[in-house]
This record gives sequence, structure tokens and C-alpha cells, in this order.
Amino acid sequence: MTDIATSALEKTTMRKVFWRIVPYTFLLYVISYLDRANLGYAALQMNKDLALSAEAFGFAGGVFFIGYFLFEVPSNIALQRYGSRIWISRILLTWGAVAALTGFAQTAMQLYVLRFLLGVAEAGFFPGIIIYLTYWFRSKEQATTVAFFTAAIPVSYLMGAPLSTWIMDNVSGFGLSGWRWMLILEGVPAVAAGIFNYFYMTDRPEKAKWPTEEERSWLTKELAADHANRKNVKHLGLWQAISNPKVLFLSAIYFIYQVGNLGIGLWMPQIIQDFGSDLSHLQIGLVAMIPYAVATVAMVLWSRSSDRTGERQKHTAVPLLIAGIALAATGLTRDPYIAVTLISVALAGIFAFKSPFWSLPGLFLSRSTAAVSIAAINSIGNLGGFVGPYAMGAAKTWTGSALGGLMFLAALLLLSFLMTWFMRVSNAEAAGDSDPSGQFHIGRARQPKA
Repeated sequence: MTDIATSALEKTTMRKVFWRIVPYTFLLYVISYLDRANLGYAALQMNKDLALSAEAFGFAGGVFFIGYFLFEVPSNIALQRYGSRIWISRILLTWGAVAALTGFAQTAMQLYVLRFLLGVAEAGFFPGIIIYLTYWFRSKEQATTVAFFTAAIPVSYLMGAPLSTWIMDNVSGFGLSGWRWMLILEGVPAVAAGIFNYFYMTDRPEKAKWPTEEERSWLTKELAADHANRKNVKHLGLWQAISNPKVLFLSAIYFIYQVGNLGIGLWMPQIIQDFGSDLSHLQIGLVAMIPYAVATVAMVLWSRSSDRTGERQKHTAVPLLIAGIALAATGLTRDPYIAVTLISVALAGIFAFKSPFWSLPGLFLSRSTAAVSIAAINSIGNLGGFVGPYAMGAAKTWTGSALGGLMFLAALLLLSFLMTWFMRVSNAEAAGDSDPSGQFHIGRARQPKA
């Protein structure tokens, strides 16, 4: 086959793979984050109905991640055994059911239990999809692909803000208030997606019927060659994958990052409410759209830059520095226009971090090992989702304003920047090149041999 024909085949095949997989997984993740984050909008009514203090609400938001942590790795082991199609369908069905049931909680304890179970049900979804994408895309495409997938996070807030607040203000009946209907109705799409996914998702390229035989053969060979060319890739056992120093260090970075990220995410509606008590629920939702619109564009452009240059480590670290500085500045201003601008910059940094970061484990681990390791990093890191919301609640009680907690979250983002900046897997690995030694360094980078 000529180079021109091969290039045409590559372009046609990868376009077909992209449009078949990425928009669909993007939609699933929008549904996921909508059910996870809508508690922040429910709080505008729910906290009064259930007599929740700021600390109690923070605990309700964070206990999700305890269930998530406990079942993340087991869920991904099950995904490896049963396949993405079956296991992702199971995750969607169970989390949708639990999300809808949360709308019937009558006490704080019932809310805690249901949020914990939501974390259990959703555990394994994100790392499972990340690994699923590696079955279909080569290393050079992965940061951009993951960026389009994880862009669902800011987009879910972008869509969820006006949708959630509109339902709260306009839907009622059967003795249920607006926040209850919002939780119930937004749980339904996950159940429907679970049924649809069973018939739509294809586990691996060699099983796919929708590409042509030529496209399927080319893609399978390309992915095998791509994996073989990364000589530093290692296969580890379960315990070795979880306890690997690289994996543990990345877990620590992600934990600290998630404290800041999820702390601001859950409390965003109440932060905006502090700017003006006369804002309606819908107005709060519309204002909240602005930072997430900026973040969506920033994360895609930044990830494209990472793929274009092949550099991962600096592309992971720099957004954390920008986010930390912007978040600290937000805590020092009371001007609502400046504050929204700074929060937009902070969220742009927070979300731009994600795609380059999730490219790092694949630089030194095989696919089967990476499945467990990414689950471990995600589950340990997401414990920060318990600490962040609770810390924000405590800070709001202590200072009388949610903005006071932003200084604490900003300091943690700056700490995660320092940890990432001074981490060196190796110069070659950070740039996406092969390094047979696969050594790991904290501090000054190894200089390449002449």
C-alpha cells in the first residue's frame, strides 16, 4: 500500500473511530457529572428542608467519594473481566437508580447513605472509560481524546446549571418540592443510557462490525505497534500496580488537586449566591455557566498543545499554578464581576490539568496494569472530594462566607503544582518518548545521555 493510500486509510479510520466513540462517551460523562454535581444546586432548597448545616452539607457532598474510593479498584477489575460493554452498562443502571432515589431522602442520614451508595454505584466509570479509549486511540492522540471526553465535566456544569435551577423553580407535584424533582428527573437518563449502552458499545476494535475489514485490520495493527514501541511500558501484578511509587505519587498529586477542584465545584452555587442575595436560582445557574464555558475551551486547546508537542509533565503542572493564583485572588475580592472572571481563570486551569495528567500512567505501565493503576489513582485522589466540600463547609461556618475557604483550596492547588513540577518520570517519558529504564525521580530531572 502506498504512503498516500495509507494516509487516507488512517484519516478515514480515525475519523470514524472518533465520531463513533468520543461524542458517545462524552454524553455518558455529562450524565455522570450531572448526577454527581447537582447536589450543589439542590442545596439552595434542600439544606433548609432537611435542616442541614454547612458542615452537614459538606459531609453529604463528600461521602460520595468514600463509596467511590472503596469500590473503584474492584469495579475496574470486574470491568477487565466482564468487558466494558457489560460493566459500563451495569454502572449506568445502578447509579441512575440511586441518583433518582436521592430525591426521596427525608433525613440527613438517608441523604448520607444514598450519596455513599451513589459513589459505590459510579465507581469504576471514569478509569474504565479512560482505559477503553486506549483500546481505540494511539498514544499520540490520547491527550486530545481524553480532553474531549473530560470536557464533559465543565459542560455538565454548563448544561446542568440552568437545567437544574429551572426544574427546581418550575417542576412540582405529588407533594415533592423542586429540588426533589430535579434529582429524580436527572437520574432517569443514566438508566436509559445503561440499557442503550449494552447494545451500542463495542469492547475492542477486533470485535467491531461498524468499520470495514481494511479499517479494522489497520487499526488493530497500529494499536499493537503503538503499544510495542513504548519500551518503558511495564506489566505489574495487582499489588505492584497499586503500590508502585509512581502510582502512589500521582495519587497524592491527584488527591490534593481534587480537594481544590471538587471543593469549588460543589460550592459554586453558594459562592455565587454570596455575591448577591437577591439572585434567583435560575440567575445563579446562568452566572455559573460562564466559568465552565471558559474551562471547556481551555482544556481542549491545552490538551491539543500537549499532543502536538508530545510534552506531558509541564502541561500538567502549569495549569495548577494558574488555578491556584486565580483562586487565591478570588478569595481576596468582593467585586462580583472580578470574582467571576477569576473563577473562570481558576476553572480553566483546573480542567486543563486533567488530560495531560491522565496521559502519564500510560507512559510507564501496560494497558492491563494501567487499568488497575488509573483506578487506584482516581479512587485515592477522589478522597479529596470528601475533604474539599467538608473543608469548604467548615470554612464557611468559621468565616461567615464560602469565599474564605477559597484561600485554603488555592494553597492546595499550589502544593499540587509544586509536586507535579518537581516530579520527573524521566525527560524522555515526560516528552512521550521511550525510556527503557522507566526510572522515577522526585526533584531534578535526569539529563539525557549524550
